Amino acid sequence: MTTIEDLKTTYRDLTMLMSALALMGWDQRTYMPDEGANHRAEAFGFIHSDFFKRATSDEVGNMISDLKSPETYGSLSFVEKSMVDKADREYRRAKAIPPELMHRYSVLSTKCEKIWETARKRDDYEMFKPHFKELLSIVKEMTRHYGYEDNPYDALVDNYEPGMTAAKIKAIIYPLRDHLVPLVEDLSRRSKDSGEISMNGHYPANLQKKLFLNVLEVMGFDFSRGRIDETAHPFTTSIGPGDIRISTKYLEHDFTIGLFGTMHECGHGMYEMGYDDEHVYTPVYGPASLGIHESQSLMFENHIGRSLPFLTYFYPKIQEIFPRRLSDISLHDFYRAVNTVRPSLIRIDADEVTYNLHIIIRFELEDAMINDRLEVDDLPAAWNEKYKQYLGIEPPSDADGVLQDVHWSSGMIGYFPTYMLGTLYSAQFYAKAMEDLPNLEEKMTDGDIQPLVDWLREKIHKPGAIYKPEELIERVTGSKPDSKYFIDYITRKFSDLYR
Repeated sequence: MTTIEDLKTTYRDLTMLMSALALMGWDQRTYMPDEGANHRAEAFGFIHSDFFKRATSDEVGNMISDLKSPETYGSLSFVEKSMVDKADREYRRAKAIPPELMHRYSVLSTKCEKIWETARKRDDYEMFKPHFKELLSIVKEMTRHYGYEDNPYDALVDNYEPGMTAAKIKAIIYPLRDHLVPLVEDLSRRSKDSGEISMNGHYPANLQKKLFLNVLEVMGFDFSRGRIDETAHPFTTSIGPGDIRISTKYLEHDFTIGLFGTMHECGHGMYEMGYDDEHVYTPVYGPASLGIHESQSLMFENHIGRSLPFLTYFYPKIQEIFPRRLSDISLHDFYRAVNTVRPSLIRIDADEVTYNLHIIIRFELEDAMINDRLEVDDLPAAWNEKYKQYLGIEPPSDADGVLQDVHWSSGMIGYFPTYMLGTLYSAQFYAKAMEDLPNLEEKMTDGDIQPLVDWLREKIHKPGAIYKPEELIERVTGSKPDSKYFIDYITRKFSDLYR
């Protein structure tokens, strides 16, 4: 008879293959030489195919079927049932895709990402276009294999946020959009009226590195279990338990981009470090969803990093590292500078208020492409029109427009909405943390964020994927996911900032 231990043994083997793939992916984005791209794509495809064959084998399917039988399933603990349910979901989704199609997807997405890197540097959409067309065709074919009820996009977003659909996203984003557009106009005007505070200057990379290591230490990042490296497009990767890699970039004209990017990736890394070791090498040793994952990065970047209480403690340390440039900039002016509301071209550099408009644009374009309402040939023009419509600006180049994100080159259609959901979840979690920890912000002014870290670890990190996203949110906060917490948060914060 199949036991839960058999499932754990199988998942341990699968985890080892995923660890190899994660390490290869990390290396590709950091230190791999350009000429290694073709071999890396083939090697990645080979290992991924092996993983795919194992994960979709009849042996695994029979094991899950045995564990799902009423007699066996009824004898399992709640956590064990969660393991079986997640394994069953992953198996059914993986089994839906023919091995040959998955291999094509793996190889082409790896190649396409490298082509995207060059195309963006050259501002050459035409170079990227034929490869993305082919990749998008494969993604569309995959939606037919996954199956869906109303919209093929549902099959894709469900990969990243279980239970989410295009209809649910639209129900969230359109009321949010209607609130954000006038708020952005109002706050942008008030920001201009109060005067611009420029942080441009010369900030040597070696000093930025010192600063970023400092903030990671304050935030509790465990360097015995993680590391930070440099890359063009910051990301976080878990190679395995005790090996979490985050990355950042150093822009010598403005350190704040790298600083808050480092805080953001720190939040991702802290989540990965916080899973319960009792569940290692099991289906629930991982995030509840990518939206929950994003909520943690935004918790560290925005609710902590850009907050006045935390900057009250940390800004003097920044001034110590860059005294010549920052000695005459007060705490209040720095706080206002790093919370300026201004429509911008680049998603990852956007402020808290305008950020979700960037995501809404991407969601609408993805939904249109997947449903054959938008051709790849017309994507740059559609992108530019959306930016003009929602943010009042138009990209001067494709490099700062349609080519700015890595996601589409990697075949990650349906991923972007998780960023927006993360902002909403994060605000809801923070509101509950403030309720449970009444002295939280007072402690932040002394540089003590450990009470919040402990709260996050116990409530959100340790459970991993035991609960579905909506279940976890309701369990932690006492209510279902609701955008009102985010709207209340930004309205209160920015009304105080620009009154």
